[in-house]
Order: sequence, then C-alpha cells, then structure tokens
Amino acid sequence: MSPPPYRQIRALHDAETITVYQAYNADIASQAVAQQKLDASPRFKKGTRMTWIKPSWCWMMYRSGYSYKDRNQERILALRMRHEHFLELIRRGVLSHNMHRSGTALPAGVVEDGQRGARPAPAEEEVRIQWDPERSARLSKLEYRSIQIGVPAALQSRWVDEWIVSIEDVTEQARELKRVLDEEVKEGKEPVATTDEELVDRGLLPDEAEFLVPRALQEVLGMELVKT
Repeated sequence: MSPPPYRQIRALHDAETITVYQAYNADIASQAVAQQKLDASPRFKKGTRMTWIKPSWCWMMYRSGYSYKDRNQERILALRMRHEHFLELIRRGVLSHNMHRSGTALPAGVVEDGQRGARPAPAEEEVRIQWDPERSARLSKLEYRSIQIGVPAALQSRWVDEWIVSIEDVTEQARELKRVLDEEVKEGKEPVATTDEELVDRGLLPDEAEFLVPRALQEVLGMELVKT
C-alpha cells in the first residue's frame, strides 16, 4: 500500500460529522462529557488563548503521551463537528509559516460570503494551520504530514457553543493502546507484531480515512505542496 500524500486531512468521519481530538484535565473533561458542553467546567477558560485540535488520533497520542504526559492532558476527548462547520473553520486557515495573505484566488484567511464571493476573515478570527510529521501508533515519525488546527480565542465561543455536536471521553482507548504496545515490548515481540489493521479491529485505532476538501481550499491549506 502506498503512503498517503505528503499533506492530506485524514480523520474518523461519517456522512455528517468529523472527529477531532484535544486533551484536558480531569475536571474539564468530566463535566464536558456529563453535560455535553466543552465549557461546562468553570476551569475551562474560553476565549483566552488559541486551542489546538487534531483530526489524527496518533498525533493526539504523541502530543499527550497516551494521556500520561501531564495532568492537564490526562483525559482525551473526541469532539465531533458537522462537516460544514469543520470546513467553515479551516476556510479561515492561515499557514503558520506564512501569516500574510497570498493574493491567490481564495487567499489564506478567507471565508465564503454567499453569492458575493469571498471576504477576508478578521485577523483575530484567523485559524492557524500547521502540518507536522504524522505519527504511528508507536509514536514514530512518519514521512507524511498531519494537520493541526489552531482555533483562535475570538472563535472559541462559536466553536464551543455551536460547532461541537458531541463529546466522548476516549482516554481508556488511548491507555489500552499503550498497554497493548507495551506488552509487545515486554514479551520481546517484533515492533510491528500487531498491525494497524488489528488495532483498528480491536477498537484501539480509529479507522481514519481521507476527508475531502474543495480544490481551492487545498490551495489555502498548502495541501498541494510535495515533499522535496
């Protein structure tokens, strides 16, 4: 099987929703799941700084150390968004290494404006886009990239109140994945003794697939860049 393109959005998604991940402390996570509202806990500070969400499960494992990295990342939440809201979010995208508008047909930092075409997003509503090396289930660096999406403070009320349709705690899935992989090492198995397909079948890896975006948006996100 050939590897994915150098830059491609891969995620767990169905006909209506796409799943992104973020890690929080126990109080924020517990109340968010119980009330299905990300800011249910007063400890969740909405609109104070940029928050990063990730469609890649394995990158979330890398970032949080399978939820063991620190107490502020000890609970991993799966946040489901409708396709149209996810697209609206990333249409505001500006690549981290190029924060100035490019002047192309649909420049970075642009959102759709009905029949009137496109209009620049206010600077405070620009969404930060980074492409970092994708990770395997064992956290090794892969040759292709994974998208990271920085939701700015100015958009967080809308994201939290309108764009998140369900919240699920997937911490135990992350910890069981680590336990299974650690057992391989203890038993002296080959590093790839358990395949990704087997991990998917066991419910320890989500079955992520390409999430298609329009061609103009691919240009905004720098998805046409090839590895050099």
